[in-house]
Amino acid sequence: MLHFIESLPMGTAQLIGFVLGMVLTALGIKFFGKYLPKDQGREFAVNGALSVGKTRGVGIVMITALVIACVITVPLKVEYIIYLAALFIEMMSGYLDDASEKPWGELKKGIIDLAVAVGVSITVYYFHGGTIWLPMFDQHFDVPAVLYVILGTILIWASINVTNCTDGVDGLCCSLAMVTLSASVLLLYMADEQNGVMNIVLIMLGVLLVYLWLNCSPSSVLMGDAGSRSLGLLLALAFMVAGTPVFWIPMTIMLIIDGGLGLVKLTVIRVCKAKNFMKNLRTPVHDHARKNKGWSDTQVVIRFTLLQILICAVSLIFMFVLR
Repeated sequence: MLHFIESLPMGTAQLIGFVLGMVLTALGIKFFGKYLPKDQGREFAVNGALSVGKTRGVGIVMITALVIACVITVPLKVEYIIYLAALFIEMMSGYLDDASEKPWGELKKGIIDLAVAVGVSITVYYFHGGTIWLPMFDQHFDVPAVLYVILGTILIWASINVTNCTDGVDGLCCSLAMVTLSASVLLLYMADEQNGVMNIVLIMLGVLLVYLWLNCSPSSVLMGDAGSRSLGLLLALAFMVAGTPVFWIPMTIMLIIDGGLGLVKLTVIRVCKAKNFMKNLRTPVHDHARKNKGWSDTQVVIRFTLLQILICAVSLIFMFVLR
């Protein structure tokens, strides 16, 4: 089967993978969704009670569909096997946390995130080196191995956690991630048109299309930590493999604002004991928009997504047109 896929014209294998990801996700949710845990709602989240009873942890179906589609349509080099294993580990850690009667502590999840982030950073450096590409200047800079792994670990950890924190409004996290992943496909293609990570991203876009169909407000399924944590890993991985980790910042800016400000606020309050830090801002920011600004869930999703599309478009223009 793999030999047949490799013999197809360029683009055909990617299309097959994209469609296969969609089909497997749809079938997985239809036939296995009833076995997944039900959401209990979140006491302190805006409209948290509305999620009670919805199928939760659909991320296990999404990432399993991704892995199966990749096994069939992506040449399984050691590098890609490591990436898929890392995505699966992040998914399982999120799923087991979602399904647990007693939620996992921050330390346990943090150790798993750290191990995955270090492993993926080392893998990216081993197969692609530490060269950072700045397209608008048409310049490449080499980063020493140790520094690259440290910075890569920080980037992956941040991406996992800001993406996870953003997953609180129907369709929001998925919509923002799809915009960013779509932009990353162009960067991956420019870096190496045969890059298998580009194929993985394209398959994930197919998976997310099906999920968004069911997750748009009012949703019937939730991907939970099983989906959002692995999705955050893939976002960071795409930009690292493309050699443009710096552009993870503008191209995930709404994820960073929405989920990242809450992490900053919590860290400062805990470390500096500054209880009044950012006291007028409810976090995640999507809760501030709904509770303090009176935006509906639909307004939050559309406005945040439009802003992300605009910023990604401007970034791409700045990178390739104005250089």
